[in-house]
Amino acid sequence: MTAEKRSFQAEVSKLLHIVANALYSEREVFLRELISNAADACDKLRFLALSDPALSADDSAFKIKISVDAEAKTLTISDNGVGMTEDELHGNLGTIASSGTSAFVENLSGDSKKDVGLIGQFGVGFYSAFMVSEKVEVLTRKAGTETGYHWVSDGLGEYTVEEAEKATRGTVITLHLKDDASEFLERSRIQTVVRTYSDHIPFPIVFLETKTDPETKDEAETEDTLNQASALWTRSKSEISEDDYKEFYKHAGHAFDDPWMTLHWKAEGRIEYHSLLFVPSQRPFDLFNPERRHHVKLYVKRVFITDECEGLIPSWLRFLKGVVDCEDLPLNISREMLQNNPLVGSISQAVTKRVLSELSKKAEKDKEGYETFWGTFGAVLKEGLYGGETEHRETLLKLARFRSSTQDGLVSLADYIGRMKEGQTTIFYIAGENEATVKASPQLEGFIKKGVEVLYLVDPIDEFWVQSAYDGFDGKPFKSVTRGGADLSAIAGETTDADADKTDEPKDEGAEDAISALIASIKLSLGDKVKDVRTTDRLSDSPVCLVADETDLDMNIERMLRAHNQVTEASPRILELNPDHVLVKNLGKLIKDGQGADFMEDAAYLLLDQARILEGEPPSDTKAFTRRFSEVMVKALAA
Repeated sequence: MTAEKRSFQAEVSKLLHIVANALYSEREVFLRELISNAADACDKLRFLALSDPALSADDSAFKIKISVDAEAKTLTISDNGVGMTEDELHGNLGTIASSGTSAFVENLSGDSKKDVGLIGQFGVGFYSAFMVSEKVEVLTRKAGTETGYHWVSDGLGEYTVEEAEKATRGTVITLHLKDDASEFLERSRIQTVVRTYSDHIPFPIVFLETKTDPETKDEAETEDTLNQASALWTRSKSEISEDDYKEFYKHAGHAFDDPWMTLHWKAEGRIEYHSLLFVPSQRPFDLFNPERRHHVKLYVKRVFITDECEGLIPSWLRFLKGVVDCEDLPLNISREMLQNNPLVGSISQAVTKRVLSELSKKAEKDKEGYETFWGTFGAVLKEGLYGGETEHRETLLKLARFRSSTQDGLVSLADYIGRMKEGQTTIFYIAGENEATVKASPQLEGFIKKGVEVLYLVDPIDEFWVQSAYDGFDGKPFKSVTRGGADLSAIAGETTDADADKTDEPKDEGAEDAISALIASIKLSLGDKVKDVRTTDRLSDSPVCLVADETDLDMNIERMLRAHNQVTEASPRILELNPDHVLVKNLGKLIKDGQGADFMEDAAYLLLDQARILEGEPPSDTKAFTRRFSEVMVKALAA
C-alpha cells in the first residue's frame, strides 16, 4: 500500500503551530498525556474482552512500556491496548472532536503561551508530543484485526498513513526528540515524570533496558516498573497526597487545570462502591453543547466498563470528572443493561446527594470560593431545578446564588428573605439577557425607590425553572416584576420627604380625571395593539412601561422563543403609565381640556414604541415611528 498523504484539519494545524512555537513551562506533561492515552486504550480493551475474550487471549497482562534509543534520539511509548483502525487514526490524530472545534478556534488568543493551555481542554493531549519532537511515528493495530497502520508527521501541517506489519495488537508511539529535549532520553528523568504524574495509573508502566551479563556477555531486555500500578480510589485517603489527587484528576479528565474540589469516599452497606470525583476549576468550552456528557468513568471491581453511563450522573452535574467503582454490578454487564439497572439508579442518587452536601458545606465555609464556583458552573447546576425531578430542588435552591438590585456580590435566597420588607410576601425577580439589560428596565424603578430587593435572573435556564418552582422557596413564591400582578402598594418602603408631602396633599380630582381621559384616548387609538392601559406605581422616572398579564408568557421568555422561531409575533401587553411623569400629566391635561385630538393617535403609538424600546425591542413599525416622531418634533418647534 502506498503511503497516503493528508493535511490536518485547519484547527489541528493551528494547534500544532502553537505547540511547536510555545515555550511551555512544563514540557514533561507530554509524557503524562501519552501514558494516559495508553491507559485508556488498555481500559477499553479490557472491557471489550469481557464479552469477547478472544480479543485479549494472546496477551491478557496489560502493560505500558517505555524505552529510549540514545543514539537515534528516540523515545518510545507502547501499549497492548485496543489499538486503532485506519479510519480511527484519521479521526483521532487528524481532527479535533466536533464538539470542541468551533470553541477551540473562538478561544485562540494569538498568544502561544496562553493558547497552549487549550490543548487539554479539548482532549487532544496527543499533540503535546510535538512540544519535544521534530517527528512523531505511530504504529498501531486494532485488536481483532490482522492489519497494522503506520502514521507519521512532523507537525507542520501534513501526515501520512500506510499499511504496515505489526505482530501484535496495540499502539507504539515513537518520538524523534528535538535537540533541546535530550533530557527525556535519561531513565532517571523519565522515572521522575512517571512518579510525579502517572503513579496512579492502574497498569504497570515499565522501563525497558537492554543489559549485558558481565560474565556471559549475553544481552537481555529487562523491565523496571516505575509506578505503583494500583487504583488510587481504592486506597485510604490518609495515604494520598494533594498532588496525587491533582495528577489523577488530570489523568482521568485529560485536564490541565487543578480541581476546585475533590470528593473521595467509600460507600458500604446495601451497595458498596468507591467514588473519587472532582469539580474542575475551569469551565470546559463544550459545557453547553447538547451532546456534552459527564466525564465520570464507571468501573466494576477495578475493571473499566464505560465513560458513557447515562444514568450515573445527572446532566446538571455534567461538569464532574472522576471514577465510580462498584463492587455489586456484574463484570459482564452491557452498556444497554446499565441504563435500566436499579443499582446504577441507587448509586446516582447517593452520589448526587453527597456532591450537593459537599457543595453546601463549601458554601458555608468558603463563601468567596463558592461564589467563584457558582460563576463557573451555576448556570448548569440550575438545570436541576427544571423538569420532573423535584427531590433535590430544595437543596439546589439553597445553593443558588444571584445578583440583585440592592446588594454587591452574590446573594442566596435565604439572605433575600431575611431582608424582605414589611408586607412583602413574594420573592421579586426580573429576567433578561444580561445584568446590564435588566438594570436598565423601567419596571425596576418603583422597587428601587422603595428599597425592595429584586433578583437578576440572566441565565437562559432561569425563565424555565422559575416557572416550574410553584412552591417558591421557604413558602415565598417567585414573582416577576414585569408581570402586572407585581404589586408594591402593600409593601412598606423607604419614604422620601417628597413622598411624605404627597401623602398629606388632598387628592387632585382634576388630575385623576385627566389621566382617566388620557387612558381612554390611548385605548381608543391603540385598540388591540395592547391588552390594557392603566396607571402604575412601579415607575418613578420613565413615563411608560410594558408588563405581561398574569395569564401570558413572561416577556423575556417570549423574546427567547421568538429568537428560536417558536413564537412568530409578540403578544399584546399591558401599557402602564406613570401618573406622576410630566409627559403623562401634560398629555392628560390636553385631552381633558379638549385639545390634542389631532395628534393623540401619534402620541399613543409613540408612547407604545417608547415602552418597546425601553424593553430592548424595536418599534413595531420603524417607518411609522420615524414619521410620527418627526411630526411631533415639528409641532413642538412650531409652538
